[in-house]
Amino acid sequence: MNATTTLISTLGGQAQIVTFALDFLLARGEPIAEVLALHVAPHDVRIQRALAQLRAEFLHGRYGTRPCHFRNLPVRNGSTPLDQIGDEADAEATWQTVHGLLAQLKAEGHHLHLCVAGGPRLIALMAMSAATLLFDHHDRLWHMSTPPDFLARAKDGAILHAQPADGVRLIQVPLAPWGAYFPGLRSLAQASPTQVIAAQTQWLDRAEHALCETVVHALTGRRLDVLRAFAHGLNPQDVAENLGLSIKTVDGYKTEILSECRVAWSLPEDGYLSYHFLRQKFERYFVSEA
Repeated sequence: MNATTTLISTLGGQAQIVTFALDFLLARGEPIAEVLALHVAPHDVRIQRALAQLRAEFLHGRYGTRPCHFRNLPVRNGSTPLDQIGDEADAEATWQTVHGLLAQLKAEGHHLHLCVAGGPRLIALMAMSAATLLFDHHDRLWHMSTPPDFLARAKDGAILHAQPADGVRLIQVPLAPWGAYFPGLRSLAQASPTQVIAAQTQWLDRAEHALCETVVHALTGRRLDVLRAFAHGLNPQDVAENLGLSIKTVDGYKTEILSECRVAWSLPEDGYLSYHFLRQKFERYFVSEA
């Protein structure tokens, strides 16, 4: 059974944000079968106008000639729709709404396209944060680029469908789907944003600790002493003086240590690394091992 492909778009008072994104993805061959619009202020005149325009585009579960369903999702605090996002309680309600939506869709097996071009910026930021936890490698995050002159002509839904010559396009935003690498992060559906940040940091610290340990176990004797000295913030001259080594010997050990780091972190051979990398990666490791 094929997964449903769904477009989620953040929405302000401009219906064309949704239709431009959908038209772009359909032109690329994406089989979008469902469109969801996330917004606040459901009683605002501009939002109501935009939603009416969108519903007219999806009559009887079709978008033009193709089956495609539309629904709007107001951000809620409990059962009450938010009129604005004005404080931390509103922000947490936004997080719960967005995270809950993405979690439900992914649990149902949807492939997701998330366009964060419209509406309050905080909805977009929360959606991007939730996507890092819940997206997998099938999902995509998009921002929209629209030429200013065409944007002005299309204002308030005056133009709902752009032509190729109009220059509207979606730009894919690189996103690391941490939840795909660390599935335990996906269980944070009921966590607050602060708890999510703490959990993400903890998972990443564990991953970094494991990579540091791989390098440490590959080193012996003075090489390990040199790494520990660099981790404590010393420069090559200080390392040489503190360990009674020549600067040439320290540089040789540093090259060997960085070579082990390239392997552990899968870094390209031609990428520049300095001793600053060793402090950045190993300072906390040696503190935790003390």
